[in-house]
Amino acid sequence: MEPVARIRSDFSSKFGVPRQAGLVEELRAAVVFEPPFRAPEALRGIEGFSHLWLIWEFSQNKDAGWSPTVRPPRLGGNRRVGVFASRSPFRPNPIGLSCVKLEGVELDTPEGPVLHVSGADLVDGTPILDIKPYVPYADCHPEAAGGFAPDAPEGALPVDCPQPLLERVPAGRRAALMGVLAQDPRPPYQDDPNRVYGFGFAGLEVRFTVRDGSLTVVDITGPGC
Repeated sequence: MEPVARIRSDFSSKFGVPRQAGLVEELRAAVVFEPPFRAPEALRGIEGFSHLWLIWEFSQNKDAGWSPTVRPPRLGGNRRVGVFASRSPFRPNPIGLSCVKLEGVELDTPEGPVLHVSGADLVDGTPILDIKPYVPYADCHPEAAGGFAPDAPEGALPVDCPQPLLERVPAGRRAALMGVLAQDPRPPYQDDPNRVYGFGFAGLEVRFTVRDGSLTVVDITGPGC
């Protein structure tokens, strides 16, 4: 297989990326096609669908190997389940699956057709292997059982980001950043109130601490800051 496209997102590394697609609806990304697949007719009719399935490669750890059991973050990182009963990135075949909302289609850009999507949980540059429309009558199963992850993560962390720091973030990306922080990007097994965590977002480095159930942004640095 070869990638048909690559994602353009605000995440330079996997730290900070939401653990599932759709958890932060404000996140925007673009699907940019590779040169052999930039035929506008390949997207004919796609605008009629509100959501898409992205099938992609865990490119940052595709050579990391796999284990028959993994420790999902939802179980605190201390209980093992089978790799095929999880969405762990460490798999025999490093393939990911994300459902995203289609926000718009540009057919004529200098790079060919571009799909604008929201809710994506992919690192910038991730190879997209295929794109398929989400079909509600076949793909939506409200009665489905969710195993050890039956519901979305409970609640959201309150986030304190001083206004001068928030103003360093482009206005159109502030809501997305606050949504990402509220999801608590830390690994579930790390709870050091004195540790400063950091991740790349929209070309900036965001640093924060978590203490007593509240997240505080301590610095945002980057070009122009």
